[in-house]
Amino acid sequence: MFFSLAVFFLSYDFGYAQCSMCRAVLQSEEGQATAKGINNGILYLMAIPYLLVGLVGWKVFQILKK
Repeated sequence: MFFSLAVFFLSYDFGYAQCSMCRAVLQSEEGQATAKGINNGILYLMAIPYLLVGLVGWKVFQILKK
């Protein structure tokens, strides 16, 4: 568990990119504000399933621990 979290947080910079077509369109923008917004949206959508699975796993662990 700790190892998985460590790998996730250490590889954050490497995974901080969108698909190649989105990147090509967004790199032409001067301020890069749209590209940063797209990246944040991708990370948000990616994190929700992991949080939900973690919450369910934690609840199951608590139930089985009783």
